[in-house]
Amino acid sequence: MLFDFPAFIDELREKEDKKEIVEKYEKLFWKIQWDIKDQIWYTDYLSKFPSQSFLTPEDLEDDFDWDILEKLVIGSFSSDYELKQDNKDEWWELYIAVKSWDQSIVKTVSELWSFQILRLYEIYIEEQMNLQILMNEEDEGWEKEALLSERSVRLKKWNAVLDTMSRWAEAEAAKKEQEATLWDLMWKL
Repeated sequence: MLFDFPAFIDELREKEDKKEIVEKYEKLFWKIQWDIKDQIWYTDYLSKFPSQSFLTPEDLEDDFDWDILEKLVIGSFSSDYELKQDNKDEWWELYIAVKSWDQSIVKTVSELWSFQILRLYEIYIEEQMNLQILMNEEDEGWEKEALLSERSVRLKKWNAVLDTMSRWAEAEAAKKEQEATLWDLMWKL
């Protein structure tokens, strides 16, 4: 895999403007020395998002953990996403929308380069670490409640997206079956 979580954490430790994130996180929880999936923000939040296959860059299919990237994207408070299928016979496309001041950038995961994907991992992991720190620094504060509420909203939204996709797939299957039945009846006339 191209993204190396322990190496990324080591980089954060070495950067003067980022090392405080790791220090605060480790003070509140434990020394970061394991995989992404062992982190509290993953186990308590991101792991609850069911996975959905989507189109990835052809030459990078085996280079990233797409399940983790998907969970980072859909669990992020700093960007938005959409799953679309342009043609009913094609894979789903995961669109990522990022707003920065007065600019908005929308890209599909399938059109990203490896360095862009690596950067997304870094941005989203840093975001999750900062949010987890904020939630745990405030034992009973309104910020913690607001963050937990936003997490709940994002999880509900994702489940609604998956439910809609499921109903759409069922409707398409029923439509194809109905067309086949009509075709058979036409031939019997």
